[in-house]
Amino acid sequence: MEIRRVQLTGGSSYVITLPKEWVKSVNIKKSDPLGVLIQSNGTLLITPKMTEGQTQRIKEFDVNDKTNQTYLLRQLIGAYISGYTSVKISSSKRISPAARTTIRKFTQTTIGQEVVEETDTSITIKDLVNPTEMPFNNTIKRMYIIVKGMHEDAMRALETGNKTLAEDVLLRDNDVDRLNWLVARQHNIILQNVSFAEKMKINIEISSTYLIISRIIERIGDHIVRISQSVINLIDSEVDRKIVDLIQPASNLALGIFSKSIGAFFRKDLKAANENIESVKKIEKLCKEINTFALQEKGVTVISIGHIVDSIRRVGEYAEDISETVINYAI
Repeated sequence: MEIRRVQLTGGSSYVITLPKEWVKSVNIKKSDPLGVLIQSNGTLLITPKMTEGQTQRIKEFDVNDKTNQTYLLRQLIGAYISGYTSVKISSSKRISPAARTTIRKFTQTTIGQEVVEETDTSITIKDLVNPTEMPFNNTIKRMYIIVKGMHEDAMRALETGNKTLAEDVLLRDNDVDRLNWLVARQHNIILQNVSFAEKMKINIEISSTYLIISRIIERIGDHIVRISQSVINLIDSEVDRKIVDLIQPASNLALGIFSKSIGAFFRKDLKAANENIESVKKIEKLCKEINTFALQEKGVTVISIGHIVDSIRRVGEYAEDISETVINYAI
C-alpha cells in the first residue's frame, strides 16, 4: 500500500496525487475526467470509466470439425458469465452443423444472447439485454418461485405416480440455470465497472450476497431434479404407502425452511434466520426414520427412496446455508 498525504490548495481544495504506474496502465492523459464514487464503507473509488453504457468486450473462439461440442458450450457459457458483450465463433472452413447446433443451444439457454451476424465461416453473438434493467432481487424471487414449484410438483408426482409431471420438473431446471448464470454475469460486470453497482443502487458486497444466494437456490433445484428422477424410477414399482406418508412431512418441512429463509433474506430478519437453522435438526431426524423403514424394500425401490430422502435433507441443509448467509448479510 502506498501512503500519500493530502494537500490543501487554494485554501479550500484538498488534493492527492495519483500513482504514476496506475495512470500509465489505464492510459490517463492531462485533463482527462475521472469518476469519484463514495462507497458505503467510507472509501473512495476512482475510475476512468465514465460512460454509463457497458464496456464492449469481445471474446473469440476458433472451431473445426474436431471441436468437442460440450467443451465449446462450456466456453460460451463461461464467456457469458464473465460479462463479454460479444462472442465471435470462427472457422477456417465452413462451420459444422454440430457447432451451429451448439451455438443455437447456447443462445436458447442464456438470457439476452442473440446471433447478430452469420456467414459460412463465422457467427457473432451479441448481448441485447441491459444488465442494469434486471434487478437482482427480482431474479432471486423468480428463481425461488420456480424451484418451490418444482419441489411441490415432484412431491405431487410421488404421491400420484404422475410421470409426466415428474418429467416436467426436469425441464424447469433449465430456467433456474439461466437465471443463476444471469446473476453471475451481472456480478462480474459490476466487478469490472463499479458504476453499474451505483446505477443498480447496490454495492459489491450486496452483489456478492445475491450471487451466493443464487448459487444455493440453483443447487436446491439440482436436488429437486434428483428427486424427480428417482420418482420416475419408482413409477412402475409398488412403493409401500407408509413410506410416501413419511416422506411428505420431511418434504414439507424442508420446503418450509427454504421459503422462510428466502423471506428472512428479503426482510433481513435475523431472528427468523436463526429459527430456520434450528429447524434443520428436525429434518435429519425424520430422514433417519424414513431410511430405517425403507430398508424393508428391495432393489431399485430402496435406492430411489434413499436418493429422495437424501435430497430432501440436502434441500433443508441448503436452506440452512441461506439463513446463515442472511445473518452475515443483515449484520
